[in-house]
Amino acid sequence: MCKWTKKIKLAAAAFLLAAVLLPSTAVLAQDNLGNFGLNFANNIGLQNANPKNVIVNIIQVALSFLGIIAVVVILIGGFLWMTAGGNDDKVTQGRKYIVNGAIGLLIVLAAFAIANFLITTIQNNVVND
Repeated sequence: MCKWTKKIKLAAAAFLLAAVLLPSTAVLAQDNLGNFGLNFANNIGLQNANPKNVIVNIIQVALSFLGIIAVVVILIGGFLWMTAGGNDDKVTQGRKYIVNGAIGLLIVLAAFAIANFLITTIQNNVVND
């Protein structure tokens, strides 16, 4: 495996770790009453949030994040292909990355469409609380 591929994977892993850990520090932030995160939901406006809307937002954010990962995989494949320098193994590896990223992107888009269809159908047909 190419040393650049290892560095790209390490950088992607570091980015994902930072993306997961950095937002969690806001929960631990001390508010003006001296409570550690106890009023965090009230401060960001979740005290009257509808659970259905919260679930919808979580699904949309998760699918958006997966879509970004699929695009990054496609970009990595393009980078590998462009820097192959005529090496057939690297071209094949880059092509595999691109094909797998495109398949992943199609799956994420299909899941997004299905989730939006189900959410709107449920919201329109189920009696609101």
